[in-house]
Amino acid sequence: MFDKFKKEEGSEMVEEKIEDNSNDVESVDAAIESISQIGIGELMGKRVKLEEAIDYVGLMIKNLKDKRTLLEKDIEEESVDIKNLKEKLQKVSEYIDEENSGITELANKRKQVEDEADQVGVIISNLRDKLLGVDKIIEDEGNRVKKIKELRDSFEN
Repeated sequence: MFDKFKKEEGSEMVEEKIEDNSNDVESVDAAIESISQIGIGELMGKRVKLEEAIDYVGLMIKNLKDKRTLLEKDIEEESVDIKNLKEKLQKVSEYIDEENSGITELANKRKQVEDEADQVGVIISNLRDKLLGVDKIIEDEGNRVKKIKELRDSFEN
């Protein structure tokens, strides 16, 4: 873009010199030769290379911005996933706490039932002992009745 201006400016200057010194062709050659001697051509080449480098750096910056944007998006997605996972784990923890509480409650109920079963066992044992006592009394009374019958039968005979 600037090359056109500089080339045009240079040629205008040369044309002006030509118009001013239309009889002197050698002065035009000298002006062109002086431009090359002071290195304007090399300077213009360096400028073009710098512009290309600037464009390349701009492209690199754009690529970096795109990568950063993608990275930010990935990080945000991971953040959402981790938050969801954390919420699920908290719910699982609450469920485990509820289950542990329920297990403790069941253990207490089982202990109460065991205590009641032990009490029932004691009652059954006591009742069995009483029944054995009653059975012994009945047996003793039955034996007495038998003896009395036997005595009575032996008296009657």
